[in-house]
Amino acid sequence: MAPSKTSSAVISQRNREDLALSKTLHGESWDESHHQDSFLSKLKNRDRQFQPAVVDNYLDNWKEDKPENESEEAKTQRQNAYKAVANSFYDLATDFYEYAWGTSFHFCRFRPREPFQQAIARHEHYLAANMGIQPSWKVLDIGCGVGGPAREIGHFTGAHVTGLNNNDYQINRAKRYAVTYGLDKKSDFVKGDFMSMPLDDNSYDACYAIEATVHASTLEGVYGEAYRILKPGGVFGCYEWVMTDLYDPTNPEHLRIVRGLEVGNGIAQMMTRKDCLKALETVGFTIEKHQDMGATEDKIKWYYPLEGDIRQANAFWDYLTVLRTTTAGRAATTYMVRALEKMRLVAPGSAKVSSILQTAADSVLEGALLGIFTPMYFFVARKPADTPSQ
Repeated sequence: MAPSKTSSAVISQRNREDLALSKTLHGESWDESHHQDSFLSKLKNRDRQFQPAVVDNYLDNWKEDKPENESEEAKTQRQNAYKAVANSFYDLATDFYEYAWGTSFHFCRFRPREPFQQAIARHEHYLAANMGIQPSWKVLDIGCGVGGPAREIGHFTGAHVTGLNNNDYQINRAKRYAVTYGLDKKSDFVKGDFMSMPLDDNSYDACYAIEATVHASTLEGVYGEAYRILKPGGVFGCYEWVMTDLYDPTNPEHLRIVRGLEVGNGIAQMMTRKDCLKALETVGFTIEKHQDMGATEDKIKWYYPLEGDIRQANAFWDYLTVLRTTTAGRAATTYMVRALEKMRLVAPGSAKVSSILQTAADSVLEGALLGIFTPMYFFVARKPADTPSQ
């Protein structure tokens, strides 16, 4: 059920505190007149005293250097802090993501001679089409980022899309983008924790998540909320980050990669493919489709931008994207930001954020090459039509 009045008051207070902290961190970049500031301007505008503390507090969630030695107590503590972990991460990382990747923060499959942004859009269209989203539907984007997929799926289907997000900076940017692209009447963006959604029971025809629910403390928690807010017969589609069946939790090398995925992406704990499917069934969904879209026999692999195979780029902007996201490109960005930080042209802590994101990309690529990780475990699940209304 939706939060009670008492819990809503507590949530409202926490939301006000989150908003104040986010505005302090981002400084002038928060204001809509600075919405299209350059990447470096955004880093310069960040608070010089506050950002280093945010970075250090974020990294304190992983105190044990060797993941195989981490206690269960430490893991549980981090899981309980999932909301703060993800919120801090996206306050720090969003500007870097937009600079390197665009406004849809997810991976995708590629066809030969297909431009990067077209492939990103096709990935979103594939999810919407398999869900059967109709123009008259109310649709929820769970963990919407800056609204890239919500805008594209709204354009593609004609449906009204509400984005749910716990990060104020991203919500602010999503709202401004919606106005820019003429979708402010067909979209909405709501502040909220997807483990306790501030939404009514049985109120949406469909919901989806694209590489977002990995930030939950438990998949049962977020999937259970998706189930609650869907109307009977409603559909839930997702691309989930999971460890595959090849992952061995006793292998130190695999654990090192998992640690990199978690630290580099604001994830409290990575889950497995089996965890994902079990969670869906536990909360009551009927699974209609599921497949690892990253394990297909595509000629061009989904991770090619990280691997640096520039031969697969098909447009001028694709070359720039690939150059920025290769190992060399990521290192160059960190060196550049570090130099600018020393010259006091960007806020302290910016280079450390860039380094964290280097770890993220390295771990994604390593996990992909070993076949132990996928960012696109695709499923479509349905809430039974005969589910009684609450």
